[in-house]
Amino acid sequence: MTIVVLILAYLIGSIPSGLIIGKVFYKTDIREHGSGNLGGTNTFRTLGKKAGMIVTMMDILKGTLATVLPVMLGVDIHPLLAGVFAVLGHMYPVFAGFKGGKAVATSGGLVLGYVPLMFIMVLLVFFICLYITKYVSLSSILTAVFALIYTIIIRDVPLIIVISVLTIFIVYRHRANLVRIKNGTEPKIKWLSKKQID
Repeated sequence: MTIVVLILAYLIGSIPSGLIIGKVFYKTDIREHGSGNLGGTNTFRTLGKKAGMIVTMMDILKGTLATVLPVMLGVDIHPLLAGVFAVLGHMYPVFAGFKGGKAVATSGGLVLGYVPLMFIMVLLVFFICLYITKYVSLSSILTAVFALIYTIIIRDVPLIIVISVLTIFIVYRHRANLVRIKNGTEPKIKWLSKKQID
């Protein structure tokens, strides 16, 4: 039963939210636009705020659902393990040629399913960083680092291990973005400007 739950978690993570929303409601394959990525950031850039928010929420919920799956099915495995399989599914989705997102939103969903208070803190830090830097990629990395520090403070060893691995994944998946930031070619978001908020 453990293997079944982990496979289910991976399949849940593999659901290509950006591809589904883009094709069904916008007749657009977001893999052919922007960065070609299936995550929320490229959806924001390609299809706009509404689609971006929906895809991001769907990607978060994938991680949350997978994390609570063992409890729901009464299987004696650590919830974080199922959550990690969902993150792997999001990054390497079987339903989209194993080319998916960068693990940020689904990792957030894992945290939401396991430590809801930490998710709120992480979300707050992300938007503060985003408001200041206007870089989604840099905000994602800084938030991952904050999450790691938070887990060390609360001394949850399994969570420390998982967040450490996810932080490495997130930094690695954003390595090209870091190069573009250094070169001044990384696009900044426009929908969170002070003018638009006011």
